[in-house]
Amino acid sequence: MPPQHRTQDSGLTIVATVSGMLRAEILKSKLEDAGIPAILDYESAGLLFGITVGGLPLSEVRVLVADQDAKEATDVLNALPPQGWEEEATESTADQP
Repeated sequence: MPPQHRTQDSGLTIVATVSGMLRAEILKSKLEDAGIPAILDYESAGLLFGITVGGLPLSEVRVLVADQDAKEATDVLNALPPQGWEEEATESTADQP
């Protein structure tokens, strides 16, 4: 993950910047599962027009957390997935019709 970036006087810190809403929603969910509230900041035109091409500013989504949660959020996002997650994911999708 990129380094933290504090936004000006908002009380929020950008803990990740990703391309596309799907990736951003996954990171937000990961943080919220750890008990860290997160919000997403993005250009609405990117969603409106479906622009998700990497590298375009319209596809960038910033994940923000409260300043006091920034260190813990970065740790959560940088943590390796638990051992065995691949097998669990494969088993859960194999059971679907």
